Amino acid sequence: MLRRQDPLVVIGAGIVGLATARELQQRLPRQRVIVLERGSEPALGQTARNSGVVHAGIYYRPGSLKARLCVEGGRLLAAHCERLDLPFERCGKVIVARDERERPRLEELLRRARANGVRGVEIVDRQRLAAIEPHCVGVAALWSPMTAVTDFRAVAHSLADELRQLGGELRTRAQVEAIGRGPTGATGNSRLTVALANGERLTASFVVACAGADADRLAAAAGLAPQVRIVPFRGSYRTIKAPSSQLVRALIYPVPDPELPFLGAHLSRHVDGVVTLGPTALPWPLRGLPSGTGVSARRARVLKHLIHSARWPGTHRALWRYRRAGVRELSRWLWPRLLVADARSYVPALDPRDFAPGPSGIRAQAVARDGTLVDDFLVSEGPRMLHVLNAPSPAATSALALARLIADRVEARLR
Repeated sequence: MLRRQDPLVVIGAGIVGLATARELQQRLPRQRVIVLERGSEPALGQTARNSGVVHAGIYYRPGSLKARLCVEGGRLLAAHCERLDLPFERCGKVIVARDERERPRLEELLRRARANGVRGVEIVDRQRLAAIEPHCVGVAALWSPMTAVTDFRAVAHSLADELRQLGGELRTRAQVEAIGRGPTGATGNSRLTVALANGERLTASFVVACAGADADRLAAAAGLAPQVRIVPFRGSYRTIKAPSSQLVRALIYPVPDPELPFLGAHLSRHVDGVVTLGPTALPWPLRGLPSGTGVSARRARVLKHLIHSARWPGTHRALWRYRRAGVRELSRWLWPRLLVADARSYVPALDPRDFAPGPSGIRAQAVARDGTLVDDFLVSEGPRMLHVLNAPSPAATSALALARLIADRVEARLR
């Protein structure tokens, strides 16, 4: 057994990092687990800035990590929320085919859902659709009664609380700059040194990086050669006020573009009753939204991130490959009325005057060298370390199951 004074370090206090830290602390009670978070509190990034949807597992390629972990993670998440009395509503959702050309894609989604073990999913006609969402129109829809909504930020904070109760530690404002080879321990095992921006250095027995938009940077700083780069996508939402908000009972999604790992801008009623439209998916030069830093500092960050992305051949290939989608998303960002017009194609009674600017967030998306957007979770391992290189949606839904997978690998490496 490793000595308690050699902590196991988890980088990133989003929902995946916190779920992983809690799982490791439960399994390894004699091992001290420390979470390092660069923000002022946990779950300020992608975890807090999403639509709160607990996905059922419909979209994902059968046999993929996303398919397996989404279904398992949704089950674990429901049990976690019930145990702690956290917000969780099994509201269901419809994926709407607006014309007959989209029907074959509904049938493919149905095939995937059944292959992935999603319960209760079916294709319904326009009459059934009207019974589920009275103001929604379409030739058919995929009905998923198992889809739910929750407050992922509240879930993340509950995981942080449980981590502390188990003896783990969460440090905020702890920006990790590098991971290097450290001294050899008393047992003869080499250790790692984690360097923080404030000059502090921690010696770790093992490092798990769940760093979101900084995943590739930290992997490279640790001496690995990741075959992907993170390209940030800005997702913006519009909030909907009454009376239009009353036209949405639960979750209404369009049929997704099969060429993109995004689900399309959708109408969502959150657990707090707020109704939103979004998100968009616009390539973005920053790996985070603007903070309180000065103008010059923000400009320096933009330049740094642009150079980092521009040096990766996959960035140029991705921009060319997905140029039509990119132009569409840019247009929706510049002229939000186009986004509203899309929503009105399946809920025509929506009044454009009832839409207002809503929250925005950054989605960390891994891009391969050939320009394809990586469409599955991606975990890379190095000497006494593990890096989660791609964990976009449905990572929040899958977090508790993904944490188990990561903990299995860490335990195997520590034996």
